[in-house]
Amino acid sequence: MKCLYYLSPTLDISATVSDDLHEEGLEDFYLHVISKDAAGLIQKHIHSSNYLETLDLFRGTTVGGLIGFSVALLASIYAYNVQIFGQEISNLIYLVFILFVTLFGIWEGGLYGVDSENQKIKPFHDEIEKGKYLVLVYAEKEQEENIRNMMERKHPESKLVAIDKHFINPFSKLKVI
Repeated sequence: MKCLYYLSPTLDISATVSDDLHEEGLEDFYLHVISKDAAGLIQKHIHSSNYLETLDLFRGTTVGGLIGFSVALLASIYAYNVQIFGQEISNLIYLVFILFVTLFGIWEGGLYGVDSENQKIKPFHDEIEKGKYLVLVYAEKEQEENIRNMMERKHPESKLVAIDKHFINPFSKLKVI
C-alpha cells in the first residue's frame, strides 16, 4: 500500500477531492487531510489526520527504545564483566534492568515524538501553514493508477507532491515530486 500526498489549495476543493475519492471506492480510513483549519474539515465532513500522521510519535518511541536498549545492554555487560556489585548476582536482575531502561527510552522517545512534527509532513509544513490542505491517500496497488488518473483528470489544481511506500514506517524515504 502506498501513500499518495496531494496538496490541495482550498477547503472546498479538498471536500470535492474527498467525495470523488469516495466514489472511486476509497473509504474514510484510507483518506486523511492535514490542515491547520480543523474546524473547516469537521464542518465539511472531511476525515482529518490522526496523531500518528502529524506527530513523530512512532519514530520517537522506536529510536528511544533502541537507544535505551543499547545503553542498558552495554551497561549490563560492563557491570557483569567488572563485577561492580562485588559478587555475582542473578541474570534476572540484568534482564529487569535492560527492560526498565528500554521502557524508559520508549517513554522519553514518545515525549520527544509528541513534541515534534512528523518527518514526512515536514517538507509541506510551510504550505499547510499558508492554508493549503495536504491530502493523504492510502492506495492499494490495484487502486493507485485509477486514483492518480482521476485526480489528474478532475483535480489538476491538487498537485501530487510526494509518494511514500509505507507511511507508518518512520525510516522509509519519502519520494518528493
